[in-house]
Amino acid sequence: MNIIQFKSFLRPDRSCLFGIIYHGFALAGLLAVALMLFLGGQSSIFGSNDVAGAFDGSAYRDVTLSETIVDQESQRNRVLATYLSRRYRIAGDVIEHWIGAAFRAGQKIGLDPLLILSVMAIESRFNPIAESELGAKGLMQVMPQHHQDKMAEYGGDEAVLNPMTNILIGTRILKECIRRGGGIEAGLQLYAGAFGDGASLYSQKVMAEKERLAQALRRPTVQAPRQAAITATAGAAI
Repeated sequence: MNIIQFKSFLRPDRSCLFGIIYHGFALAGLLAVALMLFLGGQSSIFGSNDVAGAFDGSAYRDVTLSETIVDQESQRNRVLATYLSRRYRIAGDVIEHWIGAAFRAGQKIGLDPLLILSVMAIESRFNPIAESELGAKGLMQVMPQHHQDKMAEYGGDEAVLNPMTNILIGTRILKECIRRGGGIEAGLQLYAGAFGDGASLYSQKVMAEKERLAQALRRPTVQAPRQAAITATAGAAI
């Protein structure tokens, strides 16, 4: 073997080297594809859709909207509490609890909460231990002797002096009176035992108080939470 042949033997074949590099890249590509397919399969097994859904922002928007609604309800209750505490000289934090109970009772039984609060105002002026000569007791002046079935559900006649129970039972009685009377005015007269009053003075007092409550809620102090709710809803749609 002469020197030229020897150098040729030592010099690598360029085509061979190119082939090795080419096949090496091809193998790496195949491995990458296989890895992606494997990871994709693992994601489907472990619920990738659920994970993605957890980060799509909808849960955050729902929480934000719920918080806005809660803030709006708190603001509404504070406005009513401010009005009623000044008008009837009742501690604001106490009457705010009764306002919340009135709204819960109204939602449960299907009655306007402002109407419930208005009846409480006219009947007892928000005195939880008020008692009439005829035996009507509590915030809504419930007469236990005439509603034994309802009283039994809450442990007997003594439950009438529990403000929350009194509101709930009184709301149920008011709802029944409205159904029997065929309307709010006649129902209010029935509730007060004044169905024979042709002038409907009792119902007029209640409805006048209800309008005052509605006016208090229409003042600018409650506009900001309502606008916040609209903004949050619009943001959720984006």
